[in-house]
Order: sequence, then C-alpha cells, then structure tokens
Amino acid sequence: MTPRIDSRLVIVVRADPVVCGHSGEARNLAEVAITRGFDEVRIVTWPLDRLRETGLPLKPLETLTPYSPGIFVERPEPVGGYKIPDGRYQAGIVGRLVELFTDGVPTVCLSLYLSPHTLAVSEAVRVAHATGLPVNVTTIAEAVGSDVTEVVRASVESGNFGAAAHILASYLDQDHCVAVSQYTKDVIVESAAEIDARHGTSFASQCEERVGISYPAVDASAFLTIDAADTDAWLAERGLTRGSFVLFLSRVNAAKGVDDLIHGFARSEAARELTLVIAGNGPEAPLFRAIAASSPAADRIVFLDDVSDEEKPHLMAGCASYVLPSKPRPEFTETFGIALVEKMLAGGGPVITTDTGGIPEAVGDTAMIIPESDPAAITAALNAALSAPSSLVASWEREAREYALQFDRINVYERLFARVNSGTFARAYAARR
Repeated sequence: MTPRIDSRLVIVVRADPVVCGHSGEARNLAEVAITRGFDEVRIVTWPLDRLRETGLPLKPLETLTPYSPGIFVERPEPVGGYKIPDGRYQAGIVGRLVELFTDGVPTVCLSLYLSPHTLAVSEAVRVAHATGLPVNVTTIAEAVGSDVTEVVRASVESGNFGAAAHILASYLDQDHCVAVSQYTKDVIVESAAEIDARHGTSFASQCEERVGISYPAVDASAFLTIDAADTDAWLAERGLTRGSFVLFLSRVNAAKGVDDLIHGFARSEAARELTLVIAGNGPEAPLFRAIAASSPAADRIVFLDDVSDEEKPHLMAGCASYVLPSKPRPEFTETFGIALVEKMLAGGGPVITTDTGGIPEAVGDTAMIIPESDPAAITAALNAALSAPSSLVASWEREAREYALQFDRINVYERLFARVNSGTFARAYAARR
C-alpha cells in the first residue's frame, strides 16, 4: 500500500552532479526537511544529458552521496521535438510541477535561481490554478549569484526592459522572496531602481519591502566530525600531508581569481616548500593549467578535478591555508561564499580572501582580507599566514568555526521556513512536527 502523503517540499534547482554551492544547499535543505515533518521531498532538476551539453562543471556520478529515504530527484524529459529550438526542457519541468501542484498534497515549493527556475514555478502555479483542480502550494524564491550578475543586472545594463521585468515580476509573484545575502538584495534593489527610473515601474520598492535574507545552508556536521586519521589517509592518497599544501577549492574560473593565486603563490617565500592544490572544475580550467605550467612554481602546483563530497572536508582540514581571491567580473560576482563557510567549519589553516560581493557576510572578521586582483597581496598574506604561531592559528580556527555555525543547515532551514505563512499547509505542517 502506498503511504499517504500529507505534506511535500518541492525544490527546483540545478542539482547534483552540478558543481555549485546551491546544489549542495538544496541537498541540505532537503535532508533537514525530511526530519521536520515533510512526508517527501521532490528535487526537480535537469536531465543529465542536458547538463553535460551546457558545459557546466559536473562531479563524477560515482562520487555523489545518496539522498536519505523520502527524497526523490526528478529529471523531467523535454517536451516536443526538433521543431522547437528552445524551451523543451523548461516545458518538461513546468509540466511536472503542474502535476505536483494539482494532486491534492499541500506543498511548499522552493526555487533556487530566478532564471529559469522561479520562472518555471510561476508558470506552473498559473497553469495549476487554470486547471480548476484544488491547488495548495506555498512558493519561496531564492535569488542567488548568477541571478544578479547574469540576468537582472545584465538585462538592466543592456536596456532589455522586457527580460528584466519578466524576472522581477516572477520573483515578486512568489509568496516569499529571499536572497542569499544582503549584498544580493542590495544589487537587486539597485537594478530594479534603474528599471523604475527609466520606465516608471515600482519594482525597487517592492523588492526592498518583500525580499528577506536567507543565507545558504551548509551541513556543518560533515565538517565538524572529521577524524584526524581519516584526513591523513585521504591526504596520503593524493601524496599530501597535513600542512604541506595551500588549497583552492571552488569552481575554477576567472572570477575566482585562480590566476592571481598562481602568481601570488609562486612568489611566496613562506610557501616555497609547499604545494598549491587547485581543486575544482570549470570551462576555464585548461587556461589556468597553462598558466600554472609556465609558472616558476609549476612543479608545485597540482589540479584535482575529481574531489568527492566525502574527500572535500579532509582537504580543507589538512591545508596550511585556504585561498579564495574572488574578484568581480561581468559574468559573476561572489554573492556569498559557501566554500569559505565549509572551510571555516573544517578547521585547518587561515582563510585568505577578498571583500568582493557577499564574502564579508560569509566570513565576518575571521579571515585575512586582501585587495582584489592583487597577486602581491596574496604573496604577503601567505607569508603572514604560514609564519603565524600555531597558537594564533588555533585561535583563528576557533573563531572562524564559531562564526560559521550560524550557517548550519538546521539553523538556516528553521529561519527560512518560519516565513511559511499560516495557511492550510502551515497548520498541517505544524501538526506533524
């Protein structure tokens, strides 16, 4: 007999195997939800072949951690044939959401990324109501980094009013609107204000009033329960030892400052006996491999593109220093810094980063902050970090971990779902807790 489903959470996101902090965030929120009264969680995402076609950096499938029972990943197939040049996959997602919204189960739907996911949710809710069937869905839209840099701000800068209006109107059409940082909200409001000034709309005031802050959810337990012997074993498999390397672990692209790090590391006197480990993947990885190959430190720079979720905390815990020298670029600005929080939870050496975008919200005053696009500053910071007394490093580590605990997935989940309004769903949800 099929168990009765009285409550459901739907998350629409670029999920695993995409290398993205928000795919991890979706997993973390799903895992908490299944322990907080939801009967099931449905993660609605994209078919694997489509993800491969996009060129997005992907984790090896064999490294993915299984989801808990009750969490289901759905990858709707495209709708239509070759005569439809685009929108086929979007149609598949919208169609599946309509089915989920009209089957009688009280549902909360969270979309991460306004484009295309919130757009799909907005359309699915409209269609669901048009069917005449009972609909009980509460929607939450979370604006993340690429929403700001690649969609909203880009549309404003190009004078593309229609595209910007489509995004902002769909965002505000949701029951609850949140952004991953105050920085993200500020940029959305600023961009909306530019649209308002040109076209007489009122998006900015609505965004200012309605958009709250919901920081990304991190599974702190994965980083707080690291066994030292396991770390040594993981490092040994890579030919590393604790404290023998400087770590970069994030998406490998120009906005992350990988080139600056390579140049700054090569000049660091304190790092002359250390290895630089660049862990991650991305379409620009070949460019940075070429830069590293021509560096004076070429024989001390290694690239890892197959790091699993299980291995990641051990690399972070074992490094002498973690460096993420992000810088603003037209295509991307760091709007939070999930990897920074993970590193702060894991321990290990000091964090060196910039104050780009939302990074200050992620690290507080627990990291060494350097200017953007400044290899010499990276050199100086590495020299200082790697020469610091062990007692001072231990103090930095404690302060960083304490600050980062606010982003644990349980804390983030409880704050986010406190926003769910007191409708039929909320009463049923509360009764089951």
